Amino acid sequence: MTKTPKDITDKALEAVRMAKQNGSVRKGINEVTKSLERNLSSLVIIAEDVEPQEVVMHIPTLCEQKKVPLVYAPTKLEIGNAVGISVPCSAVSIEKAGNGEGALRDVVSKVTGKAPESAAKQQPQNKEAKAEKPRKEKPAAQPKQ
Repeated sequence: MTKTPKDITDKALEAVRMAKQNGSVRKGINEVTKSLERNLSSLVIIAEDVEPQEVVMHIPTLCEQKKVPLVYAPTKLEIGNAVGISVPCSAVSIEKAGNGEGALRDVVSKVTGKAPESAAKQQPQNKEAKAEKPRKEKPAAQPKQ
């Protein structure tokens, strides 16, 4: 587990605070895992004080596979406060940034060195492919004589 600089962590938690107001945020290890597997995450934050660490060990690998930036926060309590809940939270995922788009772009550019892709651009557009496919017309039923 690598430490994230405090300025990046603070900016990431600020992005979470803004995204929870009118964006979309997933709280908890299971929800973050689902968000990553469905290619909805723009940024993932994991607490460093999770015990046992085995419960979050799969998340960095998923982030690497899905090319989602990952930030570590010092405590679960800081993440819980940023999300607006009164209990500690081990992990959080920003799906839609809402008002936090600027803060999210800053964090992602500092972590990866490039601008983030929105979740809508990451998902393939299957509706168009289905619309282009020609339909076969069924022959009209012949009346029995």
